Amino acid sequence: MAASPGHDSIGPLLDAAAAGDGAAWDALVARFTGLLWATARSHRLSTADAADVVQTTWLRLVENLGRIQDAERLGGWLATTARRECLVVLRRSRREPPVGDERLLDTVPDQRSALDVTLLVDERDASLWRVFEELPDRCRRLLRVLLADPAPSYAEVADALDMPIGSIGPTRQRCLASLRMLAVESGALDPGDLDLTDRTVSLGGES
Repeated sequence: MAASPGHDSIGPLLDAAAAGDGAAWDALVARFTGLLWATARSHRLSTADAADVVQTTWLRLVENLGRIQDAERLGGWLATTARRECLVVLRRSRREPPVGDERLLDTVPDQRSALDVTLLVDERDASLWRVFEELPDRCRRLLRVLLADPAPSYAEVADALDMPIGSIGPTRQRCLASLRMLAVESGALDPGDLDLTDRTVSLGGES
């Protein structure tokens, strides 16, 4: 599995941040904030609640800076912490988080397709956003987290969504196939554009 951008420098950054280096802290925030927002939005939180989750997650890191055992797993630690904070918010609002069936899928090698980052080209394309919203909840959640910027590792995605790494690949493939079908059926894409290779969008935000 390919490492995430900047993954090999997380250890020194974390050590420097723990020692009070503001620039190192800023670099960590820049590296992982996209993942935290994508995790929060994948739980269907409002913008305000998602912002609270992101802020609280960073606060938890501040509280535990000197106790992180494996710096290279920081992304997973943050994703897990953000997911737990999302569940706190959901319980507080008396809503239940969506339950997917990812655990029932067969495992496959952890691979990434160029289609992940070439899904949709224009985030202003309202028709494609409407199609995206027609996907099952588990698909919307997974695609949002996969397309966080910088791109998360599969381990971070698994921690963010509490799903086995092996199920990410087949679930992604099924979700992308559903998106292609819905896009053509709705007229958002021509049949000749079935591969969607010339369309990208950041799914971490809202159209």
